[in-house]
Amino acid sequence: MDLKTATALRRLRLVSAPEAISFLLLLVCSVLKRTTDFNAVPVMGAVHGALFVLYVIFWADAWNRAKWSLKTAALYFVLSVLPAGGFFAERRLRRETEDAVIATRARKEGVVGA
Repeated sequence: MDLKTATALRRLRLVSAPEAISFLLLLVCSVLKRTTDFNAVPVMGAVHGALFVLYVIFWADAWNRAKWSLKTAALYFVLSVLPAGGFFAERRLRRETEDAVIATRARKEGVVGA
């Protein structure tokens, strides 16, 4: 894995959890808006919207650089629209990046034909 691909995956991973948190907070704010006089939906909507746009931009870049299959790319996109999906995306991306780093190091050292 080259540096640009690793960076693209890292950016996507770093925005995944905040995007999921903002989605969950937006859902809580929506419930509070309907049950109380508290209305933070406009603020949380803007925050979540910005994070979601970043996620989609980083997702497209990672898809392009990592050469994901359509199935893998679709999985990461679907995880972005599920309330807690960003947490699963972050965990899976971390594992994928760590595995790629290990394989790259093994190839460089000639340990295995990874």
